[in-house]
Amino acid sequence: MSAASDSAVDALLQFGAAALRAGNTASRTREWMEILSRKTRLEGLSVGFAFDSITVTVHDAEQRTTALAEIGPPAINVWRIAELERLATAAGSPRTPLEITARIAEIQSAHSLFSRATIVAGIGIASAGFAFLNGAAAAEMSMAGLGGALGQWSRFWLTDRHLNPYGVAALAAAAASGSYVAAAALATHAGFGLANHPAGFIASVLFLVPGFPLIAGLFDLMQHQVTAAVGRLAHGAMVLLAVALGLSIIVAVAQVDLARQPPLELAYPLQIGFRAIASFAAAGAFAMLFNCSLRAVLAAGLLALVANGLRLGLIDMGLRLAPAAFLAAMVIGVVALMLDRRFTISRLAVIVPAIVIMVPGLYVFETIVLFNRGRALDALQAAASCAFVILALATGLAAVRIFRADKPRS
Repeated sequence: MSAASDSAVDALLQFGAAALRAGNTASRTREWMEILSRKTRLEGLSVGFAFDSITVTVHDAEQRTTALAEIGPPAINVWRIAELERLATAAGSPRTPLEITARIAEIQSAHSLFSRATIVAGIGIASAGFAFLNGAAAAEMSMAGLGGALGQWSRFWLTDRHLNPYGVAALAAAAASGSYVAAAALATHAGFGLANHPAGFIASVLFLVPGFPLIAGLFDLMQHQVTAAVGRLAHGAMVLLAVALGLSIIVAVAQVDLARQPPLELAYPLQIGFRAIASFAAAGAFAMLFNCSLRAVLAAGLLALVANGLRLGLIDMGLRLAPAAFLAAMVIGVVALMLDRRFTISRLAVIVPAIVIMVPGLYVFETIVLFNRGRALDALQAAASCAFVILALATGLAAVRIFRADKPRS
């Protein structure tokens, strides 16, 4: 092939690796790469995805060229995904390989939209919101917020030192839950009673649940991107195990009792109001963590307020966890599609934060801790509940594709 074709293949490789490294699904990345290949006049494109690499093959009547690139360490950056989508699909976007490569480099070099202090504070608020949604009272909420903030700060600090990501997850979980236990001990010593200690304890580490790769992996699996999906799901499972390891160390040292207790009792209208605030804060904090734009942060928070309120209301009326999650996910998908069409807010920017707060991290950690304590029956029950809810969330999002009339524009 010509030098121009080689540079076009290289641009495609860089684009695909950047999109996957930012957390995009393999199925959407393939769609965008096909659009770019038409813009650069490449024929016979074939793309193969793995968790850590991407392979591109192009061929014409005379020659076939195959190139491979490493993706690099996984991360989550929704703003970067949205910019890459705009690069691929916008009518006036760059069309030559040199222009595409330059734009990719510009996107990847952009700084985060939010400062670390803002994200740490947001995760603290989100952890307090998780504690309330799990039935905790004000004291446990404040301590969960403290634990979540310190855990996120420690995650930043450890990541800067280039530690193994699974080690970072384990140490951040130990820092978050350990901070909660220390604060709870001080509160108990000062005479403050704790009404729902386990809910606050688990809520302090829920921000570490890898909801993004788990949902993306399941969605890729439904789109027949099996190799990439299995890699994402394995990565998510490893992160969960690492977080559970850090959590289990604190449970063993501090002798934390994780037996469920009755949730905080409030008047139902007041409970609905507090649920809305907690859902908005949690989704907004995750949107900032995922580097969404400010407009997308607000949209994600409002969407989570509605969808999570609907899910919890349906559960209050007696619906099972999985069907309620499925219906809430469908609402999120449909509204996200409307926001994309009407206000050009990336679907992924509002879908993922709103969905992640519904991932049943409480059941995940209960499963591992209960297995560790030899309570196999209780652990299997928690694992089944967790699996059904996650599958329902992914299925609800996938079902929205039925309503899609738009196709990526070249």
